[in-house]
Amino acid sequence: MSTRSCRRPSRLPSGRLSSITSPPTWDFPVSCGHGGQIGELIFKLYGVRFTEPGAGKYLKRWGLSFQRPDKRAVEQDPEAVRLWHEGTWPAIRARAKAENGEVLFADQVGIRSDQVTGRTWGAKGRTPVVRRTGNRFSVNAMSAISIRGRMHFMVFTESFDAKVMCRFLARIIGHFDRKIHLIVDWHSAHRSKTVRDWLADHNDEIELHFLPSYSPELNPDELVNADLKRSLPHTHRARSQAELAAETRRFFHRRQRQPHIVRGYFGGPHVRYVLDENPLSF
Repeated sequence: MSTRSCRRPSRLPSGRLSSITSPPTWDFPVSCGHGGQIGELIFKLYGVRFTEPGAGKYLKRWGLSFQRPDKRAVEQDPEAVRLWHEGTWPAIRARAKAENGEVLFADQVGIRSDQVTGRTWGAKGRTPVVRRTGNRFSVNAMSAISIRGRMHFMVFTESFDAKVMCRFLARIIGHFDRKIHLIVDWHSAHRSKTVRDWLADHNDEIELHFLPSYSPELNPDELVNADLKRSLPHTHRARSQAELAAETRRFFHRRQRQPHIVRGYFGGPHVRYVLDENPLSF
């Protein structure tokens, strides 16, 4: 069958595809990254061959757009994610409400002096140059956010381990006069014996809950990390670890004064499940 363009889709030879007015229930794999590959899939399914522009026209007609795909770890367990949404998370929320407690999502992040993020304007064919130190150093941070728009953080220079985690937990409970339900990932420091022993001594003040493995998209605090890394390159020219730590603290202090932005982290495309509750109901 000869290759046909999509200029006049109403006159396709078989009519099998032109009669479709809504997108077929295809689950396009990530490898189908452009119209040519999707055109091959159409040919295999319907026996109608399209040029790449022709396939693109049909995809746009069905309300689809060319997007950067989100990533999911192949190790993620979909059943665990479903149980989190339908069972674990509602139970945590109900317990916190019954105890007049507070729910926080937490995560840690590392910031390096040589990371390359952000963009700027420049002449075509000439890459812009940003001057910064050639020394390599880094700082780490741990933050926690609530649906109410509260943010708590700690910036440190040592590696993240169980002792640092315990120090962060101690700082968190110092800001509240009620029990904290802290939701974290499966980092080894979160599950260490040192942390478990510390939590046993503070059971009335704080409790840890774990997200499903390999599911960072379920943690809105991941958006804080991304926001931090996007913001720093536009504002800092840190020449030392101390300057980088100071810039990192300034970012967190700024966000603490912007609770509407903190609440916005919970409105990401993958964490909307926390938005259907009244932030003031806890």
